[in-house]
Amino acid sequence: MKEFEDKFSELQADMISICMEYVEDRADKVYVYASREEGVTPSDFFYLINDKYVERHKVNDAWEKEKYDVSTKRQLMVLNIINDDVEKIEELCRAYKRDMPTEMKLIYHARSGRFKAEYKYDFVHTHDDIKTASDIADEWFEEVKNNKL
Repeated sequence: MKEFEDKFSELQADMISICMEYVEDRADKVYVYASREEGVTPSDFFYLINDKYVERHKVNDAWEKEKYDVSTKRQLMVLNIINDDVEKIEELCRAYKRDMPTEMKLIYHARSGRFKAEYKYDFVHTHDDIKTASDIADEWFEEVKNNKL
């Protein structure tokens, strides 16, 4: 059991690590949204930097002087790593005969090192006629921002 949990935790830590690297370790909090439903792996990430909640393409709005490379190429690099990790989690769950989360919301508090994860195991967006995974990730960003989570 511990081996499964350790490997699962390592993959989540890798998702957080690549997101921290994206902002050169200068975020107060990192938020990662990842989903895996019927072979589709959408993901997203955003930050709390200098008391500002910012989406990945707007991290430069949180700084007065520092500027980060927020090119589409760089964003896709991070998303690809997150998606690869989600696929590895699915393989891990299959190997250990565990249920695969359909949705993961990860929050990392950089200053304290605290980590929080929320999982869902029912379909979240696959059977929704209106909302996509992107819509759900956007809603989570707004919820976090509005409630200062």
